[in-house]
Amino acid sequence: MKQEKVDYDFVVIGGGSAGYAAARTAVDLGLTTAVIDGADELGGLCILRGCMPSKALIESADLALSLRQAAEFGIDAQIGKVDTKIIRDRKRRLIGDFADYRRGQLEDGRFTLVRGMGRFVGSSAESLSIAVKLRGGGEQIIAARTGLIATGSVIQVPELPGLKDAGYWTSDTILDAAEIPSSFIVLGGGAIALEMAHYLDGIGRKVTVLQRNTQLLTGMDADLANVVEHSFLRRGIDVLCGTKLLSVEVSAEGKTVVFERDGKTSRVCAAEVLVALGRRPALGGLGLNEIGIAINDAGQVMASATQQTSAPRVFVAGDVCSPLEVVHLAIQQGETAARNAAKILRGGSASHEMDYRCKLFGVFTQPQVAVVGLSEGEANARSVAYLSATYPFNDHGKSIVMGKTEGFVKLLAQPQTGVILGGAVAGPEATELIHEISVAMHLGATVFQLAAAPHYHPTLSEIWTYPADELAEKVKKRD
Repeated sequence: MKQEKVDYDFVVIGGGSAGYAAARTAVDLGLTTAVIDGADELGGLCILRGCMPSKALIESADLALSLRQAAEFGIDAQIGKVDTKIIRDRKRRLIGDFADYRRGQLEDGRFTLVRGMGRFVGSSAESLSIAVKLRGGGEQIIAARTGLIATGSVIQVPELPGLKDAGYWTSDTILDAAEIPSSFIVLGGGAIALEMAHYLDGIGRKVTVLQRNTQLLTGMDADLANVVEHSFLRRGIDVLCGTKLLSVEVSAEGKTVVFERDGKTSRVCAAEVLVALGRRPALGGLGLNEIGIAINDAGQVMASATQQTSAPRVFVAGDVCSPLEVVHLAIQQGETAARNAAKILRGGSASHEMDYRCKLFGVFTQPQVAVVGLSEGEANARSVAYLSATYPFNDHGKSIVMGKTEGFVKLLAQPQTGVILGGAVAGPEATELIHEISVAMHLGATVFQLAAAPHYHPTLSEIWTYPADELAEKVKKRD
């Protein structure tokens, strides 16, 4: 082992979106910085196995669904053979380019990139000691004045009798499979489960979704989840909520999942089982106990608004701590951590804080779902007073012309002032439409200002003016 010394001002463990954003920010602030990453391939979850590859596949599913609807528009179009190898190869090309770009950023010399697995082995009042098991062999000791944990998350696999012996797929499997079996049982009803179910149905596979909760998209308002469920059922996707998984069996017909629902035991069979029951923080082997870092009941590192852990010189960002496993928050958390590390190193105190007021979340099913700010469920749980208004796509000109009339938009506003508290969309291009409300909330806008803002006609975006007008009238009546 090398003699320990203070080698860096700021050391990041994990080179994904959160880690890279933190390292880049730290360098810009004049901190000597290192990033430790021992993954087989550089790039991080979003680029390699998350956001980008899944959306590449989903584009193929969306196109296939458009072809199914072509006759309504007077176009004679037939879906022939779906070549899943071509879909996979296109995804590989795109993701290869994205990963190459991120690898170039990590290796461009602004900070030191250490290829290995890091773990905390000690700390003092002034520094942290990190042992790195190098990919090329041997071990290096790095000392840092401050550090950041940004190791992301891994797929959660349940302890379900028979599952391991039967074998199963995960989103990782689907994202890089050249051949896709004819039918799937999807375990889970969150964003990943539903996006994969949407993709599989889009390319012509038979899909059954088994969700433990009584609704899809746990944590979202039920009216949004219901739009997706009804759409899936209309498409021929079987959706069963309120299930308790009991076991998995293998037979000549395929794989069978045994579950309980409404007090009755049922069985469903398919060629393959897709486990999509969420992810858990990747914290194994980091030595967090060595430096007294606390973990919450959900298995995440406990973080303050300044992104500090219970060890004040250690910060955290991304899936290991975030209220939502989304890239834009991971980046903001990493940047916040780096700014606060710089302040501490210069004799100040951490003062930059995360603001989750405008937190965004989107689900790329069809129809899509997207939310920003407070939901009705959250407002009620926190006893926050609000007014709400909705408007359906089946009464909106542009969506009717497009033939995409499922769903609605929803706005929440403060009753006295009309300040926008939250927005939600279940419908066409929801993940794009939600940004109008995100910008409005970021700027502190009211429903009066949103209703008065010019909107081109006919566009999907102008649908926001209807709930904004309704809420503006409600606020006026309360004056």
